[in-house]
Amino acid sequence: MTTQRATLIGLVAIILWSTMVGLIRGVSEGLGPVAGAAMIYSLSGLLLVFTVGIPKIRQFSARYLLAGCFLFVSYEICLALSLGYAATRQQAIEVGMVNYLWPSLTILFAILFNGQKSTLWVIPGLILALFGVSWVLGGEQGLNIDDIISNIISSPLSYILAFIGAFIWAAYCTVTARYAKGKNGITFFVLLTGLSLWIHYLLTDQPPMHFSWPVTIKMLMCALSLGFAYAAWNIGILHGNVSLLAVGSYFTPVLSSALASFLLNAPLSWSFWQGAGMVCLGSLLCWYATRK
Repeated sequence: MTTQRATLIGLVAIILWSTMVGLIRGVSEGLGPVAGAAMIYSLSGLLLVFTVGIPKIRQFSARYLLAGCFLFVSYEICLALSLGYAATRQQAIEVGMVNYLWPSLTILFAILFNGQKSTLWVIPGLILALFGVSWVLGGEQGLNIDDIISNIISSPLSYILAFIGAFIWAAYCTVTARYAKGKNGITFFVLLTGLSLWIHYLLTDQPPMHFSWPVTIKMLMCALSLGFAYAAWNIGILHGNVSLLAVGSYFTPVLSSALASFLLNAPLSWSFWQGAGMVCLGSLLCWYATRK
């Protein structure tokens, strides 16, 4: 496989991941936040068995296996439930934007824990990303503290899960870079996420699942997108231009918001797009800081 083709396949993964916010939210509206996520990750895990294959767990280092399982499963649960528990569709998209702090945080963690060299550009990058999220949460007025507080209070669990999830995924990326040693446990991690969600569903009081054709189609689309995205990203990282893929991934917040707005029929304000642009630019500045 050529580098160019592998890179294009990796870029397809970014597009597929960008559909997650809209599709997960759509599925949760019919099946419930927990059951909907459980169905998605179970189906995605089965798809990965046939695309990526069943990993040989015995070949994994103990650190990668333990840390990877805990961090990956925790993150995916935080992401899915933060979107499912959001009060409105517009709020679900805002919650998704909070989650996209992870690219900047991943670079920060790489600097702090993996010895990644960087310049001082990382500081304005982090500040701009945080400012962008605050701008998004401020609603129509942009950076409005009262509106930010009101927004968070209306659905605190969603915002807390998304914020924590951003840190968890940054930690997962850091751990993977350090301990994976070329191994890929994504199939096992996704299946474990589905199993964990089913256990949570069975042990807690959850709303009944209401299947309909629109919900079922979104569920299948989400499972396919998630499964194929991980498979495509694996090809891109192994055989493609990693630097180009990294830059492409930093535009995911804008692409994800646009697709979610379309899928959920939830128009977004101009101030939202301004904040999303700040998050992307902040992530790019953080990336640029590591290129020197």
